[in-house]
Amino acid sequence: MRDITFRGVGESPEPGGEAEALLDARARVSAWGPGARKMLGYTAREILGHRADELLHDSADAADMLHRWDEGVRRGSLVLRRRSGESLEAEVWARSLTSVNGERQWLVQAVGAEVFRTHEFGRALLKGLFTDSPFNIDLFDRELRFVAQNVTERRAGVFRGTEYSGHTMREMAPPGLLDIDALEARQRRVLETGEALIGTEVVGHPVPGSPREYVWSESILPLRNTSGTVVALAHVVSDVTQRARSRERLVLANEAATRIGTTLDLWCTARELAEVAVPHFADICHVDLLDSVFPGREPAGDRRQRPPLLRRAACSGAAEDLGPGGAGPMVGDHDARATAPGSPFLDALAKGESILLADEQLRTCTAAVLPRRSPDGGPEVHSWLLVPMLARDLALGTAVFMRSRSPRRFEPDDVLLAEQIVTRAAVCVDNASRYHRERTTARTLRRSLLPQRLPSPSAARTASRYLPASEHTGLGGDWFDVIPLSGARVALVVGDVVGHDLQSAVTMGRLRSAVRTLADLDLSPEELLIHLDDQMNRFLDERGDEGSLVTGATCLYAVYDPVSRHCHLARAGHPPPAVVSADGGVDFVDLPGGPPLGLGGVVFEEREITLSDGDLLVLYTDGLLESREQDLDTGLSRMRDTLSRTPVSATPQEVCDTLIRELLLPGRHDDVAVLVARMSGLAPDCHVTWEIEAQEKMVGQARDLTAQQMALWGLEEESFTTELIVSELVTNAIRHGGEPITLRLIWDHNLICEVSDGSSTSPHVRRAQDTDEGGRGLYLITQLTQNWGTRYSERGKTIWAEQPLPS
Repeated sequence: MRDITFRGVGESPEPGGEAEALLDARARVSAWGPGARKMLGYTAREILGHRADELLHDSADAADMLHRWDEGVRRGSLVLRRRSGESLEAEVWARSLTSVNGERQWLVQAVGAEVFRTHEFGRALLKGLFTDSPFNIDLFDRELRFVAQNVTERRAGVFRGTEYSGHTMREMAPPGLLDIDALEARQRRVLETGEALIGTEVVGHPVPGSPREYVWSESILPLRNTSGTVVALAHVVSDVTQRARSRERLVLANEAATRIGTTLDLWCTARELAEVAVPHFADICHVDLLDSVFPGREPAGDRRQRPPLLRRAACSGAAEDLGPGGAGPMVGDHDARATAPGSPFLDALAKGESILLADEQLRTCTAAVLPRRSPDGGPEVHSWLLVPMLARDLALGTAVFMRSRSPRRFEPDDVLLAEQIVTRAAVCVDNASRYHRERTTARTLRRSLLPQRLPSPSAARTASRYLPASEHTGLGGDWFDVIPLSGARVALVVGDVVGHDLQSAVTMGRLRSAVRTLADLDLSPEELLIHLDDQMNRFLDERGDEGSLVTGATCLYAVYDPVSRHCHLARAGHPPPAVVSADGGVDFVDLPGGPPLGLGGVVFEEREITLSDGDLLVLYTDGLLESREQDLDTGLSRMRDTLSRTPVSATPQEVCDTLIRELLLPGRHDDVAVLVARMSGLAPDCHVTWEIEAQEKMVGQARDLTAQQMALWGLEEESFTTELIVSELVTNAIRHGGEPITLRLIWDHNLICEVSDGSSTSPHVRRAQDTDEGGRGLYLITQLTQNWGTRYSERGKTIWAEQPLPS
């Protein structure tokens, strides 16, 4: 039958019919209700006795409809016909009746399709709220009595079922669940004002006696009758414990980042750590440092023969007055009990892992390492967290966090937060310790001045040899360095300070430090030597009468770019470098010598050479060639001959060893430093450069080009971060720089992004205010990259950023 669709009995209860009629067994209308008259327009006199077919649109068959009802399909969608002839979509259902005469009759109810759909939506809404909702919903009347609740699997173990109906929360809530006075005050406020309270955070314990603390987000909604009077309250509650805990941890992490490490005083740093932790994270905090960390003390030589000593560096919280008669040492005293056999401190220091103890585990722990109860009679410590303090894979000490007054136990996320805070403090403590030790120790000067292990940039495979003039003291003025620069470039430097004593070593160290600092500014070799010459003059002026002890220094500085394969060199009174080509040819770079450093007011000249893959660049000091029996020219000739006889396949280290073995003369009285680098350029498919127009719309194009290139390199996982970096740098160049603007990507050990523009304005990182619309670009770069910086050229500047790549 067309326009009729029936469903099975009981699929959905009826909303209550708008119209009712009674049909006999032959489908004739035997009764006609007022609702039916209103819906279809027929009066009872007009329709009684007529067949139901006349009420169906398009001459549908009422007999067939009765047949379906007999088979049990008693609900369906029909198209009815009004008295005016208009059609009406309706939902119709029928119930079988038997008259007093025993005749079969049908009670037919109908409702308009639009009304029925509204009813269905309402049912779905109620089902979603009271059955499928992730929220707890409770209803209270105006006397604040519990009326009903929804059904959800996420409910805590309280207020289940109907036994609370008719009672207030004050009468039925378990002790300690929440603040009942505050709850009733909120309820009365909504009743009085009629305004909902949304998102109130409430702290409580759903399980009586449980130490676990919950945070709920509570919304109280007024429910009104048809006249608008508030007759009840609906409480919508959700568990936001994890969100609240995450917010607390984030606040604490930010506070630690700003408050820890404000000075290079390790006592102050330890105290800052303890004060940050209490009371927001722990009730008690102890910071103990290894005795070898403090200024004026040497690291223990053999940890296997004697246990390390811990010294109390800071204490904060309820037990900070521990001392005489207490459970721990005073600040500044040793705590030998902490590293006694069986103590968890030794295990944490050895494994570098945190230890978390609570309740019964804590009661069985060695009593000597923690207070059972605060000296002021406070509650017993129930949660104890030990975090080793590590920096550069070295153990510096420990931090202990305890909770007694707070009922919450430490959770795994708390352990991670504590480790993050302690790691920051460890870096600051390590910096302070190294600063004091290097300032007060002269014996370790040379080891700290010369590189013990050269970096391994892809542009140059390097090796070095250093021989001091005196093996007894090991002090001298010769030095060398390999400095990775931005854009996958590398700087090679060799220098020589006159003298072989402590004064020369100090000057050498200061020069090497100055070169590294100037190299970070990405100066050209000639500019760097000019600044280094000025620095040398300052060194001599600072010594006053002692300036005659050091009369000068020489230096050779070279920068190799693996993208262009160009090498820029300049020297200040230093012997020229040698180049060994891949085919075995040997030549010395035609490079103006320039005066030694320290004369002042001089200009150095720079040269550019091109190096092929596999070429060797040999840098050295004059101690390798000159002696009382041999001048420099003779030494250069011998070096050319030695290098020409060295196999092309020899490694840089083998070349160093060969030069030392064959060129050094007996009875030398000078330091010797040799630095050999085998150059290697970057393949053309490992770098790409684009010109960018100074238009805002080009930022999106730059991101697209970056994404395409990252896909070509197989670096899709890093693409999002790289696109974000490119977007920030290109935007800054367009807004604050000038044309020409270029974008270059370099795939090396790291992924390097460079944006160049025609402006020399120096960028700087600033902390943007909450209301600022911009100013966060460079700060974002610092968070996303391993390193970043700026270098300047005659045409403007280049801002570069390096991202670490997986191994």
